[in-house]
Amino acid sequence: MDHNNHRKHTSSWSGWFSHFAQATASSAGHPIAFLLAALVILVWIVSGPIFNYSDTWQLVINTGTTIVTFLMVFLIQNTQNRDTLAIQLKLSELVLAMKGAENRFAAIEDLSDEELQALHDDCRARAEMTLHHLEGRKTTGLRTAKRRAHTPVHHDKTSSRKAS
Repeated sequence: MDHNNHRKHTSSWSGWFSHFAQATASSAGHPIAFLLAALVILVWIVSGPIFNYSDTWQLVINTGTTIVTFLMVFLIQNTQNRDTLAIQLKLSELVLAMKGAENRFAAIEDLSDEELQALHDDCRARAEMTLHHLEGRKTTGLRTAKRRAHTPVHHDKTSSRKAS
């Protein structure tokens, strides 16, 4: 199989799986899916006395739930990866579109853990500096407002006269 056919085959398989995973995860998250799962458990519990609570009776539910859980882990991981990538792309587009934004944040998910930590520390320091600046402005603004409140206001006599 040549490279283009391999890519097309992989792409169609990936597309099919992505669609299947999205649909399955959406269905599994629906209240009806929960009710069906609860109904299966209820039927299993009610059938206990019929099978004398045998090892086979227990094995049926254990095997069934293990298989479903095992498969759902992969489906949910696929949809979570896809959703995370979509959110990252949307945020990257916003960062790139904003005037004055640091474009290095657009591809932040590709940084190492150490680089992410250093960037986090830098952002935290900038946020704290901005907070101190805003608190300083707020304090200055309150002092100015208090000063204005205690300063007598002079009214223009011509504007306060009533028309006779």
